[in-house]
Amino acid sequence: MTATLDWYGCATFRLTLGELVVFLDAYIDRAEGADGTGLTADDIDRCDYVVVGHSHFDHLWGAERIARNTGATVIGSYETMRVMETEGVPLAQLIPVSGSERIRLSDDVTVSVYPSLHSSIWSHAGSSSDEACLGDLAVLYGERQARLAGRTGPANPAVAAHREASEQGARGDGGALCYVFDSPEGRLFYQDTSGYWTGVVQGLRPDVAIIAGAGRGTIDGEPIQGSLAQFVGREAALLRPRRIILGHHDNWLPGLSIHTDLAPIREELSRFAPGVALDELTYLDGHDVFGG
Repeated sequence: MTATLDWYGCATFRLTLGELVVFLDAYIDRAEGADGTGLTADDIDRCDYVVVGHSHFDHLWGAERIARNTGATVIGSYETMRVMETEGVPLAQLIPVSGSERIRLSDDVTVSVYPSLHSSIWSHAGSSSDEACLGDLAVLYGERQARLAGRTGPANPAVAAHREASEQGARGDGGALCYVFDSPEGRLFYQDTSGYWTGVVQGLRPDVAIIAGAGRGTIDGEPIQGSLAQFVGREAALLRPRRIILGHHDNWLPGLSIHTDLAPIREELSRFAPGVALDELTYLDGHDVFGG
């Protein structure tokens, strides 16, 4: 079996394990001027499964077309299932999960589902990966929602139109999930937003971990008291993989996203998890997941 990983930008990857093709998230379409592959979800003609970390548009949008065009099965939260059914994906192609499920994808590949957390998008976040953010502790749900509602949308008309076209009518992120893929070649951890429960991720021991490298991380329900780079380092110390791959760290939506500076992340990895390598992927480069 050969295991390769193709990055489509944001937190979307195509994982190929022998003959098995799995998309990790499905956000491929981009607004004008945004970084990406130049492809859309309609260009995908082969897929067996789409595994979705959470239901926001920049993770879920495109899964409906990939599923309809290829017959792929979508695995995700109950909110993801609601959106997929609304978009006309047959129920036979939907597997709702919330954590604790283990699903066989092929004769020798399984995926295990774990509860996770979204990044603290309602809180103050730094403008760089090494900027420490403090405070915002014990903020009640209503205030969190009010902060989100008070934010203005993107000023760029093309970006605003992209957001409007991709709006899935979600009632929220749907409850973030993370996944562990077990194959003959190794164990892969996948997470598409910066948040975790300590008791969940410690002890998973993947060979390779995909971690989101954007925003202000959430740890055990509260925003990190520190930087994004420290968040990545702390999660790596709990997971203890051989290698880290980042997602969500490119400029996928100008006016909302920025390129993440990787130098501070490398520094914190060396401090929190010495010996863990950071692999830098480019778009669609056919990265050897477990080699090297």
